[in-house]
Amino acid sequence: MSSYWSPLVHSLNPYIPGEQPKVDGLIKLNTNENPYPPAPGVAQLLQRPETAERLRLYPDPNSQSLKDAIADYHQLTPDQVFTGNGSDDVLAMAFMGLLKHSRPIIFPDITYSFYPVYCQLFGIEYQQIPLGDDFSLTLDDYSADNGGIIFANPNAPTGLALTLEQLEPLLQRNTGSVVVVDEAYVDFGAESAVALIDRFPNLLVVQTLSKSRSLAGMRLGFAAGQAHLIEALNRVKNSFNPYPIDRIAEAAGRIAIQDEAYFSSCCQKIMSTRQATSDALIELGFEVLPSKTNFLFARPPVGLEAAQLSERLRQDKVLIRYFNRPRIDGYLRISIGTDADMAVMLNFVRGYLSGPSAD
Repeated sequence: MSSYWSPLVHSLNPYIPGEQPKVDGLIKLNTNENPYPPAPGVAQLLQRPETAERLRLYPDPNSQSLKDAIADYHQLTPDQVFTGNGSDDVLAMAFMGLLKHSRPIIFPDITYSFYPVYCQLFGIEYQQIPLGDDFSLTLDDYSADNGGIIFANPNAPTGLALTLEQLEPLLQRNTGSVVVVDEAYVDFGAESAVALIDRFPNLLVVQTLSKSRSLAGMRLGFAAGQAHLIEALNRVKNSFNPYPIDRIAEAAGRIAIQDEAYFSSCCQKIMSTRQATSDALIELGFEVLPSKTNFLFARPPVGLEAAQLSERLRQDKVLIRYFNRPRIDGYLRISIGTDADMAVMLNFVRGYLSGPSAD
């Protein structure tokens, strides 16, 4: 605390990201990073002398080549695409530009924990709707008058996803405010609401290149929506920082978007490993939620507490994510690594369950 801080800073409870350890040799299954490298063209880009030479020049403030690639991939027009430094940056622009009204916004009680942080930072009132006992998200519950609705689909940390058929009635009845669908994990088996953009002027879809495109270290994200929504995000961005994406990140993102074959191959490998890991955990007595993400949300069997398992794995140099929060403190979020990564984790768990300290 400092007397120089503004009153707002004193009141903030910042978001706490997953651990990024400095220790070598850890198997990192705690922050939902892709276990495979980016598209091969990204490595080639970084090795070209002209890539470094061009850093003396400012980047394109519109990131036009990246917007064009995203628009082409999703069959949109470039004016329906907004880009930023990761989806968190994009979400921040949406909270400021589209969700800050006199009425509270609505989001689930168990979801991406950055949402209440943004509300606190930007002075936005909010109402949280409890998920069902099975962690399901029922959009019929989102009928109150509101300044906006936001939810992750698939949801985090549960991994559960809604279909477009379930989403459409909400968009049809909630015409007085924006609905933001946060699709950070959509490429691992869920349906993207980008397909609905042309039909619904109140829909904004946010995605990231951190997960399925293996560019977490580049910090690239985008929003897709009708042009009037994108204009609001651009007005906020250009009043804050007109150069949010650097030259290398823009080029890397364009390459990653355009290499559809490599992208599809990586996603398929992760989904296959996810299914095999889920089956193995269920066989060991875990309760595992059906996932459409690159992680699993699982409750350990009786005799092995979630916090205990997380700590024991960490001692054996395997990191997973434990949330010490009501309703989910009995569960663990396990990112999907390579087949070899998951085999190591599972072997440790089998040992804990069969050993004398498991009870």
